Amino acid sequence: MTSLPDGDSAQRPEPGSIVCALCGTTAQGTPPTWTYSVENGTGRHYCERCARENLRAIEGRLDSEGW
Repeated sequence: MTSLPDGDSAQRPEPGSIVCALCGTTAQGTPPTWTYSVENGTGRHYCERCARENLRAIEGRLDSEGW
């Protein structure tokens, strides 16, 4: 079992699928519109909707060397 961001338990996603770290949406493979972020050493995927809604927060965590 895997816990989703809102604390609900759900079945583990199928192999090759990813889960949005904010809303729990699943996708097969990595859609080109999703965002990948490493936060405190942990990789997280964000669906297009969550990435758009939280773009400023994501940009704020980027190292200044990347700009």
